[in-house]
Amino acid sequence: MKRLLALLVLPVLLPLLLAGCANVRMIDAQVQAIATTSPIEPGARYRFERLPSQVDQPRSAQVEAIAQVALAQVGLVRNDSAARYSALLGSRVQSYMADNWGNPLGAPGGSYGQIIIGTGNTGSRVGFGLGMGFPPPTWYRHEVSLLLRDLGSNQVVYETRAFHDGPWSDSDRILPALFEAALKDFPKPPAGVRRINIEIPR
Repeated sequence: MKRLLALLVLPVLLPLLLAGCANVRMIDAQVQAIATTSPIEPGARYRFERLPSQVDQPRSAQVEAIAQVALAQVGLVRNDSAARYSALLGSRVQSYMADNWGNPLGAPGGSYGQIIIGTGNTGSRVGFGLGMGFPPPTWYRHEVSLLLRDLGSNQVVYETRAFHDGPWSDSDRILPALFEAALKDFPKPPAGVRRINIEIPR
């Protein structure tokens, strides 16, 4: 009876599950964060800091608005007049031509136009790595960074950065996911580079 019920329900549920998956996409971010021994308490106040090159850039305010949401999610409060910390942001989007696997053309391991000639115990082989269409697809690398500095000691107390490579160019959706990933496990992140997956709407 249970098996029969499953066979009857599966055709109904499967399209719904597939439709749910089709409405989101995964942003896989490579993240590295470093924290000092200085504790950062929940509710700590901060203000944004800009480099001279960022002062007159309209994009700076947009990136700050995105980062402010992510900082609020980890318990930090923006307060320009009574800040204990300053937050210095960085963001960059770079496009490049890639093979079918997202490898930049001309990079080690890329397949476009690569000639493979090898010998071994099992014989010899010759081949051409032309397994892709022309023109090659465009991919985008999105990167964000954040430095928290103690305004009293002028020391950096938290540093984090995240990047994502993919075929999407909609930075307004990808940058929020990257700041969220960059602040994962704040204020005590694990050591080393790790992969953080964030789901965003398509």
